[in-house]
Amino acid sequence: MKKINLKSHYDVIIVGSGPSGLGAAFKIAESSNLSVLLVEKKKISSGGLRNDCKQNYTYPVGFPFEHWEKEEANELLEEVKTHLNPKMETRQNIQKYMQRAAKIGVEILSIDQAHVGTDKSSELIGSLINKLENLGVEVALHTEVAYLYKDKKALHVKDGEDISFSHIILAPGRADYDWMQEQMDTLEVSYSDNIVDIGIRVETKEENYPIVRDYYDPKILFPNKVRTFCTNSGCAHIVKEKYKGYFSVNGHSLSRENERNNLVNFAMLKTIRLTEPVVSGQQFGKILGEMVMQLSGGSVIMQRVGDFRMGSRSKKETFNSDLYDFEPTLKSAVAADLSLSMPAKILRDIWKALKMLDTIIPGVLHPSTILYYPEIKTYSNKPNFIDKNFMVKEGYYIIGDGAGTSRGITAAWASGIRAAKGILEKIS
Repeated sequence: MKKINLKSHYDVIIVGSGPSGLGAAFKIAESSNLSVLLVEKKKISSGGLRNDCKQNYTYPVGFPFEHWEKEEANELLEEVKTHLNPKMETRQNIQKYMQRAAKIGVEILSIDQAHVGTDKSSELIGSLINKLENLGVEVALHTEVAYLYKDKKALHVKDGEDISFSHIILAPGRADYDWMQEQMDTLEVSYSDNIVDIGIRVETKEENYPIVRDYYDPKILFPNKVRTFCTNSGCAHIVKEKYKGYFSVNGHSLSRENERNNLVNFAMLKTIRLTEPVVSGQQFGKILGEMVMQLSGGSVIMQRVGDFRMGSRSKKETFNSDLYDFEPTLKSAVAADLSLSMPAKILRDIWKALKMLDTIIPGVLHPSTILYYPEIKTYSNKPNFIDKNFMVKEGYYIIGDGAGTSRGITAAWASGIRAAKGILEKIS
């Protein structure tokens, strides 16, 4: 890995090389001669850009209504395309599903989508970083920002020194919510984090969820704030991801060049908006995740639909009998009982949504279908922005999924463009 010598001052520092940070870096580099440092604590950008790299190009998916209007979002999505060069997935023969859904109060959104695949995403990220470096952006990978200073425009690099800046864009992503909160406390920026998504990941055979043959990642909205999220098919598998104090499940799929395993996985998430006295969505999600760790002996859990319907916990042997005709792709998950670890209200709403989904797409609740838990999306801190470009304090901008300005790759990139525009307007 190439090691760069960091200067003592930059016009702009961008913390985080996810899609929002990249969007900001490209906009500034292509529109000015400002000195720019992009800092990433890992060896390669992570999050959605690294994991599966599924992109949505239709408003309002990924664009929180409180921050975005359709016209601007569509304009910026065209700019995003010039960098990500998406190859759109086909979408066809979905009218029958949409009609069935409408009859029972469910909405299926029609979204333009592109998919790279986990096995190809590193190559895409590498090419984007190379382009930035050719534009004059200094990229410091495997470099962690320890903290920002309160009374001067400077940050301290872990195991390094202080670097000053004229403008800074913080784009650390969802996983570093606690670091982001510490910096906002230092800067005396007010914020809230009262929203969290709690849910399960469903794994089944493609023949039981055939809509994916015509619509790669179906976006389906159910009553009680439940929705499908991040569908994977083709060569699809489930992973567990380490968060602070617990594991959460997630889904991946490889590019079309790989041999199919004819499985599908997708999340069913319920959005929880907390009120006093429990006001931290991040902490609520962590508590639920830690409880699963206690019940499972340090992993995530899984249960067959057949067992769940009968009110029986799944056991290890459940995953080897004749009835259950495929093996779980996340073999380290522990066979268990969802009802012992998931809050009843959340489980009830998700199960109701799954039964509605089975009405729209008969077969998805085959007895062999596996329900993994937990899938927790601690989406965002919500800073108090002082302008439309996501500025929180003169010279300080916070963007991306970790700041509630987006939910997904393309909207995050768009929020980076908008923050960059704010900086460019200041210097013009």
